[in-house]
This record gives sequence, C-alpha cells and structure tokens, in this order.
Amino acid sequence: MVSLHTSPAADPGSGDVGGMNVVIRHLACELARLGCQIDIFTRRTDPTAPAQVSLGERVHVHHLDAGPAQVRPKSEHEEFIGEFTAAMSAYGPYDLTHAHHWFSGLAALKVAGTWRSCVVQSFHSIAAAPGTPLGEGERPESPGRMAAEARLAREAAALLAVSAAERRTIIDRLGASPERTTVVSPGVDVEEFHPAAESGDPQPGSGYLLAAARLEPLKGIDLAIEAVAGLDPQVAPELVICGGATSGFEDYPDQLRELVEARGVSGRVRFVGPRTRAELAQLMRGARLFLNPSHSETYGLTALEASASGVPVVASAAGGLVEAVRHEETGLVLESREPREWTDAIDALLRDPARATALGRGGRAHAERHTWAQMAQRTLRVYQDLVEGEGSVPQVGLEPTTDGL
Repeated sequence: MVSLHTSPAADPGSGDVGGMNVVIRHLACELARLGCQIDIFTRRTDPTAPAQVSLGERVHVHHLDAGPAQVRPKSEHEEFIGEFTAAMSAYGPYDLTHAHHWFSGLAALKVAGTWRSCVVQSFHSIAAAPGTPLGEGERPESPGRMAAEARLAREAAALLAVSAAERRTIIDRLGASPERTTVVSPGVDVEEFHPAAESGDPQPGSGYLLAAARLEPLKGIDLAIEAVAGLDPQVAPELVICGGATSGFEDYPDQLRELVEARGVSGRVRFVGPRTRAELAQLMRGARLFLNPSHSETYGLTALEASASGVPVVASAAGGLVEAVRHEETGLVLESREPREWTDAIDALLRDPARATALGRGGRAHAERHTWAQMAQRTLRVYQDLVEGEGSVPQVGLEPTTDGL
C-alpha cells in the first residue's frame, strides 16, 4: 500500500490526517488477518522516526526519505513524488500495489512496472475545477492533480470507491470504465465506537452537540456554528468542535472563533482540538447529536462512527453522506445549507427525545452492518481477481444485499 503524504499510523483530526488514514490502517490490519503480508510506504515527516514500525502482525509501515523530514503542506507533495518513487523501488517485488490518493497513485504507476504488479487506486477525494462551488469537491492543491487523477482512472487496473457517489464521480468526471470501478464502503469499529450505556458513561440527553473534522472550509463547520447560534439560548446545548487546522489552512480555526464571537455564542461553543481515536469515541458517546455539515464528502466516516455510538446524525446531502447517513433512520440528511433550516432540524430533535433515541438505535444497527472485516473481504476479492487474471473487477459494492447500494 502507498500513502505518500500522510501516515496511517497517525491520529486523524489535524494537518492532512483524516478518514483516509483510518481506512488504510483498519483495512491493512484486517487484510493481514486474512493472510496478506502488507508493507505500507509513507513519507518520513520526523527525522527521529524509525525506518519501519509495525501496526500489527504482517503489517509494516516504512518511512521513506523524500523531501524534508518534516510535516509540509499537502500542496508541496507533488514535488516529492520522484524521490519517493526512487526510495520505494528499493523494495519489492509485490503481487499487487494499492495506492491511496493521487500522489500515491503516480508513485505506484512509476514503480509497479518493475515489480510486475498491477495498481489498485483509491482516491478518497477527487478534485473539482477551480472556481466551482465547494460542493463539487476539494480544490486541486497542486498543479498536476486533475491530470493525474484522469490518468489514474485510465491506467489503474482497478479503482475502488468508498461510495456510489464517488463511483459516479470517478466514471463521469475522470472517465474511468464502469467495469474497473467498484464500491467497497468503509467499516467502523463497533467495539471502540459504542453507545454510552455499554460503557457506563452518562446517557445522552443533557450532553452537547458535536462536530469533528479537520478544520478547513470544505468541512463547513461555520454552518454548524451558525445553526447553533439560532437555537434558543435557554435550551441550546453546547457545541463541541473537535479537530485541528488542515495544512494550508492554519488560520481557519481563528476565522471560526471570530464567527463565534460575532454571533455572540462564545459561551456555547468549545474548541477541543484534535483527539486520539479513543478520545473521539468517548466524545461521540457523550453527544446528543452529531453534526456533519460538509460541502463535499466521498463517504463521511465520522457520521458512521457517530451512528455506531448510538448518536443521531444531522448531515448535509453531500456526496457519500447520503449513504453513510440514512434519512429518518439514522439521522437527518439536509439538502439545504440555510442556517435556519439546520437550526430547525436540530431543534426538532432536541425537543423530541423519543425520536432522537429511535434514530440512535437505527444508527447503531446500521453501523453493525458495516465492519472493517467486511471491507477487507470485499477488497481481497478484487485483489484476487486481478492477481489471478480473472478479467473484470467484481462489482462487490453494487450487489443488492451489500450496503443497500
């Protein structure tokens, strides 16, 4: 596996560490349980980091020297691809190479030929053209991104999407063939993320509203603040915002704090910074509602983690969020980005505990149908067909019985 710009060994929530890191780590460890031997290549960002660390039996992360051994903005990583590829070519050969994000995909294409290894590509996010609304997706953080993503769509042996929405984007925007593009949705650790009643934590009811994301405009945390500002201050819970700034948006948290001050809700909004996975799970359990107002999401892993915690989700109808959150079953999916409509939706759930409890139970049942083991099994089917030369990629995520897609 290749994860050039961010390590799966890092905790998500700030910099460029997010849901992709969680997916790679869990997928690798579950594939190892199925008998795979996995090396993960990532760029060294700390000069003191060992050359290799283990995430578990048969899963090893290799820190490769490419560019300065320090955290650098995501936009600079295109410059490191050549050096990273050269470092990676000292390893191998491998039966198969699975690249995560486009930086990794270009590196994988360059070296996989010497290994006689086919390339599986997972984008995790896809760039939208500059000037388009944020709802279309991330901005291309460096010049070569859009051309590189189109090339990967043409040349990768298989393309794995985390949602049906992402699959449509890969096919329609990038021009990939439907036969090589399949959906394998993420899982969730339902033991780590579980309802409060299972751990003796305080029951939801007098808790807070929670938003958890890397802090950048794409994630729409400003809408969560605007919505909370519209609630009756006599009954409004506190909004807890978990996460740190994304690389390149270091001043964005200050902009959010300025918005909090401007709306007069400084006593009702608390920034807690990035948290470990265990700390995030505890935060989830204590929340009354989880808010995900992203402009664009390929899936929305935190929404599924909230559901696993028995917490109703209020989410925007952005990309894969309409699959991660089932409207009126696990939460509410809102088409509008008008703050008043978000305020009304949140207020309605706060005033109807029975409905909120039912959505929380529905969310837990939904999460229990999405395990990391299932993701690994479906991914392995794709790997096996490629390695064994079976031809077309199995459409494992599109079966009627799988994830309802």
